[in-house]
Amino acid sequence: MKRREFITLLGGAAAWPLAARAQQPTMPVIGFLHSQLPDQYADRLRPFRQGLKDTGYVEGQNVAIEYHSAEGQPDRLRAQVADLIRRPVAVIAGNTIAMLAAKVATTTIPIVFYTGGDPVEAGLVASLNRPGGNVTGVSFFGTVLGAKRLELLRQLVPKATTIAMLVNPSPDAEGERRDVQAAAQVIGQQLIVLDANSDRDIETAFATFVQRGAGALFASTGAFMISHRERLVTLAARHALPASYAARETVVAGGLMSYGTSLADALRQVGVYTGRILKGEKPADLPVMRPTKFEFVLNLKTAKTLGLEIPPTLLALADEVIE
Repeated sequence: MKRREFITLLGGAAAWPLAARAQQPTMPVIGFLHSQLPDQYADRLRPFRQGLKDTGYVEGQNVAIEYHSAEGQPDRLRAQVADLIRRPVAVIAGNTIAMLAAKVATTTIPIVFYTGGDPVEAGLVASLNRPGGNVTGVSFFGTVLGAKRLELLRQLVPKATTIAMLVNPSPDAEGERRDVQAAAQVIGQQLIVLDANSDRDIETAFATFVQRGAGALFASTGAFMISHRERLVTLAARHALPASYAARETVVAGGLMSYGTSLADALRQVGVYTGRILKGEKPADLPVMRPTKFEFVLNLKTAKTLGLEIPPTLLALADEVIE
């Protein structure tokens, strides 16, 4: 072989890896955005990743995930969304408040939300069956279960003439506030309703509830209540207030009871929808997922500490009993 031909061949061979790399698809990036502190939603990432895996995506292998947090300060969300758009990311996923900020910022990047409220009322989608635009997601409709939760709490603490309701004002909780107040009015149940946006608000609210003679506590749905579950459980125990929560996670942490849909399953579905969108499906064609399974969870150890005897009828209804 002539020297010139050899050099030409060698040069072509050296270029092969570069050409091969150029032909390899770029790993898609998902932006996961949340309004709370990172350590307050870390447990939700496992089912989200599982949903991605169910559709063939594994973090670090064929998909990357960038985690952003407003650290409990919603006014930071706009800057966080802008950063994700600049990257750019292929899909943005997260909770209600974060995804409302994302929807304002982009009409092209797909958005997948999870919410405990009505996504139509919140302004996330045009309708449940036909979301339209670049947004879809999962609603576990925790807020519409308020009347049922109130009924279960009354069965557990029938002598409570006054029930306290602690609400974190948010798109997820406002519908629940109305439903619980309406249900209480129908049955003649007295309510004390207070809002909380911080640890200090929670402390102040509990002191007010006790001072006004509340016999039980109803904690509203939403990310704030879940992220502050340890504080809620501690204060409920300190003031001997039987309490009802929306999420199983709070009962595992020592809360008395919860009734709602599975948050873990909702997050898994968010991962599934995100994976399907990465494969080419459009958010507008994916109806908002709704819950099919509801969980009633009781903590017997907490009930014993409070001196409560759980009626056999409630024990029979429970999907899970923590001892």
